[in-house]
Amino acid sequence: MPKVSAKKKCCKDRPRCKACPVVLMRLSKMGYAEQLTTGKKATYAVEKKVPKKAVLVARQR
Repeated sequence: MPKVSAKKKCCKDRPRCKACPVVLMRLSKMGYAEQLTTGKKATYAVEKKVPKKAVLVARQR
């Protein structure tokens, strides 16, 4: 599983970027990522084969 470090805060883009903390939190709630560290710059272990539909839903505003 590749490790992804979340950005400190959301940049308010549409759709959200892949390193946005909100996107990574949503993917972890769906079961496709696991939070390794906490804090402002959390680290997540994301599965290699995340369905495209799940990524689209997580990146929505």
